[in-house]
Amino acid sequence: MASPNNDITIVHKLKIEALLSVTPYKLIDQRMVRRVFAKDPVGSGIFRGCLHVLLYYKNVSEEDSGSVFAGWAKESLARALYEQPLLSGRLRRGEDGDGELEIVSNDSGARLVEAQMNITLSEFLELKEKEEAEAQLVSWNDIDEHNPQFSPLFYVQVTNFRCGGYSVGISCSLLLADILVKDNFLNNWANMHNNILSNNNESTKPIFYLPNLKTNGYSPANIISHSPRNDCGQTMHFKVTTNENANLDYGEFCKSLALLCIEKTERRLGSTMVSEFSLFVKENSEVIEIAKYSKHGHVNPQLSLKTQVTCAGWDEYLGANEIPFRDGNKPMHVSYWIGSIFDGLVIAIPPFNQATLGVNILVTIPNENKL
Repeated sequence: MASPNNDITIVHKLKIEALLSVTPYKLIDQRMVRRVFAKDPVGSGIFRGCLHVLLYYKNVSEEDSGSVFAGWAKESLARALYEQPLLSGRLRRGEDGDGELEIVSNDSGARLVEAQMNITLSEFLELKEKEEAEAQLVSWNDIDEHNPQFSPLFYVQVTNFRCGGYSVGISCSLLLADILVKDNFLNNWANMHNNILSNNNESTKPIFYLPNLKTNGYSPANIISHSPRNDCGQTMHFKVTTNENANLDYGEFCKSLALLCIEKTERRLGSTMVSEFSLFVKENSEVIEIAKYSKHGHVNPQLSLKTQVTCAGWDEYLGANEIPFRDGNKPMHVSYWIGSIFDGLVIAIPPFNQATLGVNILVTIPNENKL
């Protein structure tokens, strides 16, 4: 067990080694566009919130390391982004900067960060303040609300530990979080990564292999940010299924369910949602609608017996605990959280099975509201 002093100083032991952009491996012929409808973009928090997924991997061979993973990830991530080009796009205002907000797959690229931490993986996982320290293993800069077109929406940070183990930290704007949750992006990326490894000799090093390149390190404060874990929230997940008429108004259905799921979350977590919360409703791949609502003054929905609301877990949504970027090497630990949250948040995502009526609801209450 690391000493309490190590718990306090661990955040100073991260060293950023490299930072680069990864674009789709070939140009996107047909640009994808997702319209973002928000009456109050700043107040709704669309420029801040992000979903973090942090996977820890043991070193399983002499040829395996975080640097090897990061080197091959330059290629595998580029292929995965070609399949999901919105992740490499940018948020912008249409009509020459004066129109509605929209995300365009303009090949600007995701960010890939490589870092080192002077501690073993087992020592890190045993830290008393592990959750606070985990903020150093993911990269995220809030979207610039004045010039959003320059802000990446997707980050990957690979951190090498002293023992040879490594972590893969993924940060994704909440405007695109459904791609991780619903479209199985992590599993598809891992499959592409394993295909690249199988097509290369085990001892072959990738072209972008940092130990072969000279570096004096960078100052992370000048390049990327690490949002503290106290800026995150407690999240609960609900799977809602219904056999109601297919003509059900999806947007109104989500709004009414949000209040019910907030009430269940407050009881389960012993927390209180703030009086106003932001509701992100993704109706389809082309539109996401964000609005602020008060949790007071509304009548909770009277659900019919045909509608079921059940609790779910992060693993059921993302399945990251089963993601091997190297065949047979599944994560030894996975952490999930929603960061840069200062107000209440509810996200509604369509069900994984398009033939199923219903919705997946994520409710996040800021940590400061814990009773």
